[in-house]
Amino acid sequence: KWETSGLLLFTLEKMGWGDLGVFGEPSKETPNLDLMAAQGMLFPNFYTANPLCSPSRAALLTGRLPVRNGFYTTNAHARNAYTPQEIVGGISPDEILLPELLKKKDYVSKIIGKWHLGHRTQYLPLKHGFDEWFGSPNCHFGPYNNSVCPNIPVYNNSEMKGRYYEEFEINVKTGESNLTQIYLKEGLDFISQQAVAQRRFFLYWAPDATHAPVYASKHFLGKSQRGRYGDAMMELDDSIGQILAHLVSLGIHNKTLVFFTSDNGAAVMSGPLQSGSNGPFLCGKETTFEGGMREPAIAWWPGRIPAGTVSYQLGSVMDLFTTSLSVAGVLPPDDRVIDGLDLSPVLFNNSLLDRPIFYYRGNQLMAVRIGQYKAHYWTWSNSWEEFNKGINFCPGQEVPGVTTHTQEEHTMQPLIFHLGQDPGERYPISTCLFPDLSLFHLRVTAVVEQHQKDLIPGMPQLNMCDLAVMNWSPPGCEQLGKCLKAPESNPWKCDWPH
Repeated sequence: KWETSGLLLFTLEKMGWGDLGVFGEPSKETPNLDLMAAQGMLFPNFYTANPLCSPSRAALLTGRLPVRNGFYTTNAHARNAYTPQEIVGGISPDEILLPELLKKKDYVSKIIGKWHLGHRTQYLPLKHGFDEWFGSPNCHFGPYNNSVCPNIPVYNNSEMKGRYYEEFEINVKTGESNLTQIYLKEGLDFISQQAVAQRRFFLYWAPDATHAPVYASKHFLGKSQRGRYGDAMMELDDSIGQILAHLVSLGIHNKTLVFFTSDNGAAVMSGPLQSGSNGPFLCGKETTFEGGMREPAIAWWPGRIPAGTVSYQLGSVMDLFTTSLSVAGVLPPDDRVIDGLDLSPVLFNNSLLDRPIFYYRGNQLMAVRIGQYKAHYWTWSNSWEEFNKGINFCPGQEVPGVTTHTQEEHTMQPLIFHLGQDPGERYPISTCLFPDLSLFHLRVTAVVEQHQKDLIPGMPQLNMCDLAVMNWSPPGCEQLGKCLKAPESNPWKCDWPH
């Protein structure tokens, strides 16, 4: 067992399983991530905890399902919810985040990029264990006119330094923005500072260039065969390559565990210019089909993780919490359920741990995977109302009886797929074709019953909205003359259509 002096998590935004060359993307435009996989361990069966960004990131940093940590809604059944500007809630003060625990071993922690666990002051990163932050509390939606809706602030630690589309420019028409280069420099500088001071560090690098509106810097615009999304991917790949090379140049690569993944599946409803590829998998972001929740994932630790290995372990972003604590020599909290597993035996011995994967959408357990089999207890893509507006979560992939536009319950007779033979979830199977299916059905039924019996849902944090809580006057706005007048408070129950 080795303890690390550095932890680095790359969590990209809505990057699909099929966006990596190593997973077969035909343009082969991710040479650095492909090299990272060749030098480390590739996970073809790795999952997010939710098919939407905020709950997924809350799960990563707490090691707990969103239904436990409060990042879900009870306003309607099986609805995805996140943290737009008007959300009242955020990460609960009862939750213990990874950087808080790493302080026990004197780790210095920094987040670079998107936070998305609540934008009000009490929810920001420096209130929850991070020592440094450069980035934004929300996604880079906009531009707004600052009277009806404020532009999103960009923070340096606890104070804003400007706003998107103002001091931090994003040209929606051309797709040009220098933000990824800014995030790259912040990451390189932070690593250098900790290496010189010989301090243990945790860097959570979370750029959002691949979220619509997609952006890239001038040097990368127009370079990809895939269009603007590909440009953004090439720049992120180049940035990750530079950060890994920096670890090597500083001589700390053999003391640093690095993990790369995404927060949810590609947003295929946004079209090919603004979204990535989920490879052979069904649908994308917002759904609990494989395209919404199976993610690319790579672990890298030269000299510790055997190079060029592929693990068929069923993994989850929640495992990054528990595994990071393990390699740092910190015990996880013992006063709550932790859903993440310690993947150390997988990383160092290529062991396989038996575990289920739970697919949640809001407050509903939609599906469960055990081994190669996946059972759907509920199916839903999106409503007919949203679909008829042109919002299609499964473009070109409609599967009758599976990608339903009404919420369909299959609890008594779940739809079962063999993901090894049918990764696209197109052909529900029966016991006459798969003799061991009855054993799976008995086991998954027992797993679900035990899970639901033991589940104590957290207080839902994503139920209430209020225009008065938007980013009108973030900390630091006075010095910049960027404070805006907020409307009167008039809270309402948020409407989550998906």
